[in-house]
Amino acid sequence: MADEELESLKSGKPKQTKLTRAQIEAEQERQRQAAAAAAKEKERVHHEVPLETNINRLEDDAEAARTVEDAISVLSVKEPDLEKHPEKRMKAAFIKYEEDNLPRLKQENPNMRLSQLKQILKKDWMKAPENPMNQLTAAYNEKR
Repeated sequence: MADEELESLKSGKPKQTKLTRAQIEAEQERQRQAAAAAAKEKERVHHEVPLETNINRLEDDAEAARTVEDAISVLSVKEPDLEKHPEKRMKAAFIKYEEDNLPRLKQENPNMRLSQLKQILKKDWMKAPENPMNQLTAAYNEKR
């Protein structure tokens, strides 16, 4: 019984049969043919492949950008040109505002002194849309 058990344990793997030289060469030839067929399938001449249209260049009316700054400006929402230094024209704008509104204030308040009228005018100027400081401005170092 122990002998039978040992025999069954030893005979777990079947013996390998030797391949003949002809079988090895036939297998190699079959592999070469499969590789040649795969290479022929893979190899396509560029003349046989139809040209595809470049979808990146289809829009004629689109704006082109070659640099990062240009691309950002093209993609950003178009805003009016913002003034970088509104304080430069503040004095002239105030003089014009004073010329336009001082007669109106004199009519509304005839018994006030000129200094009082100018104080009211200055207070109104700070809130006025004509004031360059109340308008949209850009930072002085902002890129366009």
